[in-house]
Parts: sequence; C-alpha cells; structure tokens
Amino acid sequence: MLDINHDIHSISDFKRKTPDFVKQLKKTGRPVVLTMNGRARVVVQDAESYQNMLDILERVKDIDAIREGLADVERENTMSLDAFDIEMKRKHSALKRK
Repeated sequence: MLDINHDIHSISDFKRKTPDFVKQLKKTGRPVVLTMNGRARVVVQDAESYQNMLDILERVKDIDAIREGLADVERENTMSLDAFDIEMKRKHSALKRK
C-alpha cells in the first residue's frame, strides 16, 4: 500500500537519488509516485512487485471468466458439444472435423 508520507517525490528528486529510490523500492515493495509541478505523473515500482501485480490481475480475470461461465450454466445459456461443432462449422467453413 502507498504511504503518502514516504512514497511521493518529485521527478527531480528521483533523478538525483535514483540508487536510493531503487533500494527503497526493493526493500518496501511499495510503489513511488513521482510528481511534476506538484502533480502526480508517474508511478515507479520494483520488477518483482510489478510481476506480482500482473499475476494477481491475471487470476482476477480468470475468476471473472469462471463466474461468467457459471452464470451461463445457471441461466441455461449453454449448448452441447455437437451443437457447438455445427455452429462453428457454419460460421467458419474452413474448420473440418477430424
């Protein structure tokens, strides 16, 4: 989580003290908000934290897709494999059953 007392800095400060910021990012795992003219412009974070965020986002997308599929089953908005095969062949005549 962002700590507004420690994690918001100017881009100029970041340029002058980049190695210190890199150490902070690795140590805390928290992102740093960089400002220009007093307004937030960029968020910087270490690579491991960024990858963790991407992994979590991917899991959330998977969970949403599963929920959508379960909701379709509950609404009986499904079709048999044979009906699906026929529909795909109709829509995409290049598909052939093996």
